[in-house]
Amino acid sequence: MHEHTKEDVALDRVRRYLEPGPVVLVSSQHEGERNLMTMGWHTIMSFTPSLLGCLISAGNRSFELVRQSRECVINVPTTALTDEVVGVGNTSGREIDKFAYFGLTPEPSEQIATPGVRECYANFECRLRDDHLVEGYNFFIFEVVAGRAEPTPAYPETLHYTGDGVFMVAGEVIDYQRHFLPQML
Repeated sequence: MHEHTKEDVALDRVRRYLEPGPVVLVSSQHEGERNLMTMGWHTIMSFTPSLLGCLISAGNRSFELVRQSRECVINVPTTALTDEVVGVGNTSGREIDKFAYFGLTPEPSEQIATPGVRECYANFECRLRDDHLVEGYNFFIFEVVAGRAEPTPAYPETLHYTGDGVFMVAGEVIDYQRHFLPQML
């Protein structure tokens, strides 16, 4: 029998084990100013309506743009944009136009004024649904009001941040739909 030996985990490294989804680029815009930020933590809160929760640090320029416009676009890049994702995350929107600097194309949205990123695999237009946790926790709750994604590949290679400058890539797809289908009927 294999004995499981575990070691203590530093609490500031918990995210390495619980990272919920792919790294995204968040686009924001207000009164002619636009920005991009890299976000490594977000969570689905409800399927219908489609609600998404995320943290945006009050120190980021995006924080104020999102707060004032009450909207953003969650853009899902693939590993082809790794350099851009890291670059966006390590620069300030107060100093440069990140779209132009990193060669990313603003793409008009359908339901909101904020543009998406054309080079990203998927774009999800969001309106701020609940801001009660913003003041104390920088936690925004958005409703996804429109979404678009490239049809192929069905499961693209996405980046997942584990902290300390280390990313993992979404790996092999394991399809268990046939095991759950009879229970759903």
